[in-house]
Amino acid sequence: MKRLEVEILTLFPRMCEGYLGESILGKARESGLLVVRVTDIREHASGKHRVTDDAPYGGGGGMVMKPEPLTAAIEAARAQMPGARVLLTSPRGVPLSQRLAGELAEHGRVVIACGRYEGVDERVRTAVDMEVSAGDFVLTGGELAALCVVDAAARLIPGVLGNESSAASESFAPEPILEYPHYTRPPAFRGMEVPEILLSGDHRRVERWRRRESLRATRERRPDLFAGLDLNDEDRRLIEADDDEL
Repeated sequence: MKRLEVEILTLFPRMCEGYLGESILGKARESGLLVVRVTDIREHASGKHRVTDDAPYGGGGGMVMKPEPLTAAIEAARAQMPGARVLLTSPRGVPLSQRLAGELAEHGRVVIACGRYEGVDERVRTAVDMEVSAGDFVLTGGELAALCVVDAAARLIPGVLGNESSAASESFAPEPILEYPHYTRPPAFRGMEVPEILLSGDHRRVERWRRRESLRATRERRPDLFAGLDLNDEDRRLIEADDDEL
């Protein structure tokens, strides 16, 4: 049985446990498809007060996470999960993508160290395999980014999602294209009606409509992705087609 094992290293374990215990991820943990351990970095700090941060050399605002506790936590996690990919959440990291989530899901073992405060002592970076960012913005800590990694990777494990086709038809999978719009009951809401094609029962037309809407959404909202798509003649025709031409 394929499963995903993750250890999250954080100064605030309760921030992670709530999210991981609910909905799809909670069910995946109960079934054993997702195994997540949340470790308090302070367990690896020394001294009476277990201090994990200090003022930065060279001055400046904020505090910096000390190298000793976090490195010790990473090394302990590596020993517990041999072969695990070790990530550090950081605005300087590579952006989390569907492709990276798939790689981590396939690898099966991941350690995620959550940055905090003004940043992490640079020497910690020698203990990790890569740095990962949730996007081009700055958070108060890396816990949200870590949860994004776990969520994105876990839902690619067979059996985690109730409908196995869901992950294959979403945005960025299997190609870098945005997902088509979704509708459900009622057929009319505040003057807005569900597209007639989706009510027609014609599966071929529905498939073509969804492809067209995905292409149009990507062209409009993510021109960077659209520019990299390998469009065929049918795709180019669909983009410009009216509903009655589908």
